[in-house]
Amino acid sequence: VQITETGGGLVEAGGSLKLSCTASGSPYSSGDSMGWFRQAPGKDREFVAAINRSGGATNYADSVKGRFTISRDNAKNTVYLQMNSLKPEDTAVYYCAASQQLGKLTTPSKYDYWGQGTQVTVSS
Repeated sequence: VQITETGGGLVEAGGSLKLSCTASGSPYSSGDSMGWFRQAPGKDREFVAAINRSGGATNYADSVKGRFTISRDNAKNTVYLQMNSLKPEDTAVYYCAASQQLGKLTTPSKYDYWGQGTQVTVSS
């Protein structure tokens, strides 16, 4: 399975970025749940958002609710993370991951495949 994140960069506080995550290869399928995590220097990897196979159910960390939106296009094997009203504390490497499990999937251990990450830096 290959998972590739794109869309990271440097943005001023209050700005927006849209991350994309493309997955391919066996045994990944569009039936997998997908999630976004992030890791800042010196901190543990933390849950950001997740979406189920159909896109009908989503889950967000409290710190990003109302600002971030996760979505998916199964025809393109792509998951998106729209990030608005960015804050300096959102600065981190953002990772996309795929899971063949069900449920809220808020912990890294529930995910089977990971991308290499994309850097998001929010300046104050």
